[in-house]
Amino acid sequence: MDRLTTWLRDNTRWLRAQLRRRGCTHEDAEDLIQQAYLRVFEYCRRGEVREPEKVLVRTVSNLSLNARRDQGRRPHADASLEELLLVDAAPLPDEAVAVQERLREVVDTLQSVVARCREAFLLHRVDGLSYQQIARQMGVSVSTVEKRIARAMAALLALSPESHRRGPARVRTVTEPLPGSGVGYLP
Repeated sequence: MDRLTTWLRDNTRWLRAQLRRRGCTHEDAEDLIQQAYLRVFEYCRRGEVREPEKVLVRTVSNLSLNARRDQGRRPHADASLEELLLVDAAPLPDEAVAVQERLREVVDTLQSVVARCREAFLLHRVDGLSYQQIARQMGVSVSTVEKRIARAMAALLALSPESHRRGPARVRTVTEPLPGSGVGYLP
């Protein structure tokens, strides 16, 4: 048995541990050691190396650095196509059409609401104004702003996804009892 093979047999565990500390898996460490051994063995056979142990350690180190650098350049190179999760963030065509239809419904509903209600709603929801700021801007009370926004919201809530499943929204009258309570809105 030659000097390099003897040294490697006695120090494989140490070399593997060094590679594991650098983040290599057990299998990758074994592969790197084998590649380094084959290279250094060939150098020794040609008589180009005086201290094969040192060259082996340096070769293993360089190969691990190269592997790490290559992994950074191509992080998914070793993964099979089935393992890669390829996600297209764009919505599916039918989803895009559904969103456009829904937006059209919202716009149409807002257009059907009284202009003052629509204005109050948009000032609050789009422009981010508080009820007090809207009241000042429109020259009305905060209570009036609340009512106008509530009307616009009621019209939009009639468009909720649940309303599509169960039919058009139904408004209870003031004297109709609340579900499960047996009591109307007003005494």
